[in-house]
Amino acid sequence: MPATYSPATPIRWIDAPQDLSYASQPMARRILSVLALLAAFAVQASAQVSVDLRFQKTSFLAGEPIPVTVSLTNLSGADLTFAGSVRKPWIDFIVNSTRGVPLSPLGKPAFGAVKIPAGKTVAKSVDLTELYAFSEIGNFSVYSIVRLPNQTTGGYQSKRHLFTITTAKPYWSQVVGVPGKTGRSNEFRLVQFTAGRKNQLYAQVADAKTGRILRTHHLGEVLMLKKPTVAVDSSLNMHILYLITPTFWGHARISPDGSFIGRDLYKPGATDPGLARLEDGTIKAVGGVPYDPKAEAEAREKNRKASDRPDFIYE
Repeated sequence: MPATYSPATPIRWIDAPQDLSYASQPMARRILSVLALLAAFAVQASAQVSVDLRFQKTSFLAGEPIPVTVSLTNLSGADLTFAGSVRKPWIDFIVNSTRGVPLSPLGKPAFGAVKIPAGKTVAKSVDLTELYAFSEIGNFSVYSIVRLPNQTTGGYQSKRHLFTITTAKPYWSQVVGVPGKTGRSNEFRLVQFTAGRKNQLYAQVADAKTGRILRTHHLGEVLMLKKPTVAVDSSLNMHILYLITPTFWGHARISPDGSFIGRDLYKPGATDPGLARLEDGTIKAVGGVPYDPKAEAEAREKNRKASDRPDFIYE
């Protein structure tokens, strides 16, 4: 059961002396009764809401979104509504560096109200990079605190979780200008990063002068059996063609300001897919067969329904 966060000093039980006089016994009993009631209330309060915070992974490249999911379970026996304001939010995320120094939030975000029926669980996802500026690499910890509208102090606290922000040497890089911003240039970077036992591919955009990472996009798993191909088109967009599985390729595009344009999937055709530059300077994936997972799923469902028909039904 998650512990209840409270800045107050915990109750410390003290054994009553054995030689209390008759006159002092009623007062001692009253004090013990009050302490017992406070302890019972604390146990009851901590059991009202269960707060769980989870990561899908705990290692991130600098500039990459850091999503966390907070699950709230209502154990009070009645419907609960969590609501607050920018001044007093109903949920807080406390982030500390490994040195124990709290990070300063970027601002005071307003979280929308959440109503949780009795016995139900509601999950919300939050990107920590929208709340805090992670300007350094290293190890960090985070936990969340939620409060009911009538709770001005204390609250319900999740467990503390550790995560890491790191850097990696680029597999490929190229400096380009930023359209519409005279004198401004950014650097495209393609980064291979091993998380666990699987190779992951990332596209980064950094300020070419300061080196500050502006955006990091996780492109997914990559098989390095065939090296990724990278090209920059006439609009200064970065194109990345990479092998996802032995039978699937991805073609991702990133704009010079760091925006993710999109990704298409391909299967091998007569040859493996490749990047080609057309006469107008655009980049196109050629040699493969475009793959639409939605269309293929619909086709499989259609074939399955047709095969489910009895043999004696004809059209």
